[in-house]
Amino acid sequence: MRRKKLFIILLGLLVAYGGWLTTESLRFQTHQGTVPDHPAEIVGAYHIHTTCSDGRKTVAEVARIASHENLDFIIVTDHGSPNRESFGSQGWKEGVLVLAGTEISSNRGHLVGLGFEKSDKNFSSQAEEAVYQLRSQGGFSIIAHPYSKTSWTWGETIDYGGIEIISADGVLKRNIVSSIPYWPTLLVRPAFFLCKILKRPEKNLKKWDSLCRHHPVYGYYSVDAHLLYGLLFSAIRVHIPLSKPLQGDFTEASRQVYGSLAKGNFFNAIDAAAQSEGFRFWMEVGTQAIPMGSSASLEPSTVLHVLSPPGIKAHIRVIRDGQTCHQSDHETLSLEVAQPGIYRVEVYLRERTPLRQDVPWILSNPIFLKEKRHEQN
Repeated sequence: MRRKKLFIILLGLLVAYGGWLTTESLRFQTHQGTVPDHPAEIVGAYHIHTTCSDGRKTVAEVARIASHENLDFIIVTDHGSPNRESFGSQGWKEGVLVLAGTEISSNRGHLVGLGFEKSDKNFSSQAEEAVYQLRSQGGFSIIAHPYSKTSWTWGETIDYGGIEIISADGVLKRNIVSSIPYWPTLLVRPAFFLCKILKRPEKNLKKWDSLCRHHPVYGYYSVDAHLLYGLLFSAIRVHIPLSKPLQGDFTEASRQVYGSLAKGNFFNAIDAAAQSEGFRFWMEVGTQAIPMGSSASLEPSTVLHVLSPPGIKAHIRVIRDGQTCHQSDHETLSLEVAQPGIYRVEVYLRERTPLRQDVPWILSNPIFLKEKRHEQN
């Protein structure tokens, strides 16, 4: 009799759990707004590992998955100093621009190098020296997963080109236990699972704002994919608004992508939660349009502009020097700017979504607005 009661109780709990999980996951759908006409905006995934290091699939297989997820480009970052095998795999594959950098194991942690020229010399294991070597070869550096996996040890402030704000692989590993109730959704609604376990990267954001006070540093949403490529490629993406469509020639196309990344003219989005295409952030200084990543001098006529993806309920926060200075629930925002500072934008979903309310759906890169210097007679 006791066994029967216990069985009935367990069965009831299982049914309740299944009903709750089904209701939660079925209420979620990727929100689709009105797709704007921006033919030059391209979408890609940054920080990918293949069988050239510790990934589960070959470069060709990864490119095929990226093509299926409608990505325009992917950036392979296999471990090495550099990883010459994956570097030699670059090119157009399955209609996807495949670029390759490398992830360097340095004395301070893992450092991603992108955009560098081919060389027979290895990069130094000293982080500061590796940064200078990358720059001398036309490349730039990004601090990988600074507070997870191999944590970064901070030394003197040097010209790092970027920092990872969200690292999906780190999130999955860090939340492996707390995410147990949502594991079954991996089989039927994997995007729901990933959105549900993402948490606000507070330490990363604060450190990013701190680094930007010394020199421009750009923020990245990283997939850090070793497996589950399809899920990650559909969920966490880098968007680049180009001035002209991506070129068919590999050399020219790679210059377009790396040129935008090196200058910070891109934004990040959790596209599993909602379509982010069409987001724009820029400043109008006199007759000039200043894009993300750029610096400008404050003028009396300076206006900050934000376009949130149309047709999706969202909340815009304008961040100046690490603090929220303006908020809006409208799709468009035009704000007169009277103070110099480092301005960036975070956008939060207000639709029904598994994303936590404090996780930025869209994260822009900063615009650095400086005090205008007055010429002395």
